[in-house]
Amino acid sequence: MAASASASLRHHLLHRRPRFPLSPNPTFRASSFPRRHCRLFASAVDNGDAPSPVEPSDGASVVDVNPPRGTRDFPPEEMRLRTWLFDQFREVSRVMAFEEVDFPVLESEALFIRKAGEEITQQLYNFEDKGGRRVVLRPEITPSLARLVIKQGKSVSLPLKWFTIGQCWRYERMTRGRRREHYQWNMDIFGMPKVRAESELLQAIVLLFERLGITFSDVGIRVSSRKVLQAVLNMYSIPEHLFTEVCVIVDKLGKLTREEIEKELISTGLPAKAVQGIIEVLSLKSLPKLEEVLGSDVEAVADLKKLFSFAEQYGYADWICFDASVVRGLAYYTGIVFEAFDRKGQLRAICGGGRYDKLLSTFGSEDIPACGFGFGDAVIVELLKEKGLLPDLSRQIDDIVFPLDEELEGPASAVASSLRKKGRSADLVEDKRLKWVFKHAERINASRLILVGKSEWERGMVRVKILSTREEFEVKASELQ
Repeated sequence: MAASASASLRHHLLHRRPRFPLSPNPTFRASSFPRRHCRLFASAVDNGDAPSPVEPSDGASVVDVNPPRGTRDFPPEEMRLRTWLFDQFREVSRVMAFEEVDFPVLESEALFIRKAGEEITQQLYNFEDKGGRRVVLRPEITPSLARLVIKQGKSVSLPLKWFTIGQCWRYERMTRGRRREHYQWNMDIFGMPKVRAESELLQAIVLLFERLGITFSDVGIRVSSRKVLQAVLNMYSIPEHLFTEVCVIVDKLGKLTREEIEKELISTGLPAKAVQGIIEVLSLKSLPKLEEVLGSDVEAVADLKKLFSFAEQYGYADWICFDASVVRGLAYYTGIVFEAFDRKGQLRAICGGGRYDKLLSTFGSEDIPACGFGFGDAVIVELLKEKGLLPDLSRQIDDIVFPLDEELEGPASAVASSLRKKGRSADLVEDKRLKWVFKHAERINASRLILVGKSEWERGMVRVKILSTREEFEVKASELQ
């Protein structure tokens, strides 16, 4: 240290001890805990199924340290990943000129109870609050968005381009990338009736994938229209009131066998000929072949051709493909629908959405053309892990400030405060050996170590150590940047 190893620093290295030294026989050793407590702590690390409550010897109940099944804790390293992902969502929304909104996680149950046989209505976390009101932890975000649009009324001008990142809850069977709670990025456009809106949303999704390092060889986006199915039902003179129920059933294609789908469709009252026609059309993967079956004057065909034309102009045509089997499971979709998938077929849908022009009228308001998508946090993280695309998100701190003597804790506080006001992250450390401080600096990737020593402070100086190069120098405390 040159004169760096100042008298105060040498004194610290030779004589400093923790202010509260441990006794020769520490009380808190692993072997001191009852074995049942050690098992409880281990279960928290494993985060597996919740174990049975443990009864300590005094009879008091020990709280299970695992989160409820299907939910997650976010310790610092997981929180850094979540923050990074949300930053990507927000940056794409910004460049697409969308505004951020938010809603309560707790909503009125009436927003989500529909009579279309949707799977989601059977997965609600719903209950009666202490005021006798039926409430629910929202399972999705679109109805909350619609409620806010209705509430805002004519005070906002159309089109609206809004996004949000919110937590959703569904009591469902857990699989890879599927939990009972997840965070979801939603982007929605209100007041734009043409497929330009869908083409904008699809670009946002592609931009996000590209920011994350994912290519169209990894992920594709299946596109179709609810109007395709409507056109097929019209061909067989099927009553309009069966449309939504049929959509919910055919959304199970790929989850149930063809025979099971046919059986469910026939149970709705559809004739066997119509069922066969529906299955045949929904098996189409070519837009020209769809046009041959339905004709070029059908609205669904015209919308899809326009969308694929836009895709060429935007530059993401390689990402999208026509797949008539995509209908999406929520009852409110009315037009173009889409979902992103991993091309290996190992994960559930990465995101999905579509047009819902008639949602607002189900809440007693005047309809506004609308479309949007939901993009969950769980599946995309699984995909990034598989592709080795997760960034290094180690903790990083600018400065560690360390007083070499107890009487210098006040000056060290002033130094840390000054650095923080200048926008630097500063960790103020006390009551530790210098060896521990250096190890701590390495653990948190600190850039500098600021030593506040007695002789230096008397001259208005502090000693700075650049940890990456081991360079050391003194600087006036008032000029420390």
